[in-house]
Amino acid sequence: MIKYILLFTITLSSFNLNAQQDIEKELDAIEDESSAENFIEEHKKTSKGKLITFNTEKHKTRFAEELFKLSKGGKKVYKTDVDKTYYKVIDKVETPYFRLSYIVIKRQDRTDDEIIKIQNNIIDKYSQGYRFEDLAKHFSEDITAKKGGDIGWVTTGDLHPNFEIEIRDNDYQVNDIFTVNVSDQDLYYVAIKTSDIKLIKEIKVLKVTEPLK
Repeated sequence: MIKYILLFTITLSSFNLNAQQDIEKELDAIEDESSAENFIEEHKKTSKGKLITFNTEKHKTRFAEELFKLSKGGKKVYKTDVDKTYYKVIDKVETPYFRLSYIVIKRQDRTDDEIIKIQNNIIDKYSQGYRFEDLAKHFSEDITAKKGGDIGWVTTGDLHPNFEIEIRDNDYQVNDIFTVNVSDQDLYYVAIKTSDIKLIKEIKVLKVTEPLK
């Protein structure tokens, strides 16, 4: 009986090892985001997979630094008592980001004229020398008010299209102030450009976690 149990244990261990080796071979064959998404879909019943984007401004942990040191196609493996996680760098790029601070004015019961009056009042005060961050803390009806309106580094797709159109179609300089209206969300903004466009290093990483049976 003991012999059969031992044989079964050895066979099971060999099966698990072969399965892990097969997954690693498949991971090594992945070269782009499309094949990574296919891998996630094909293995969704046996493992948890997802694509994660890291950038050097938002992710400053030691773990992120280790991933950034890898070349495209590079891989790291972490093993615990219950699972094994693979991180594979699918792509490395430099993405243009811009930085804004804004004041949010909500529609509530206000008329268009009342909203314009508030926006113009903020712009006038800024022109008189008031700091934008102080104006944001006083006027903004958004959680960013506590940070003086700063929204951090953002890129295409992070903001409402109205913002992107306004920024793309106008050559704003740092500290220029402007308005953006998002009527479909009843939100109205006074914003300033706080930094020139910056290329930020990013990596697209495939994370796959499989249980150890």
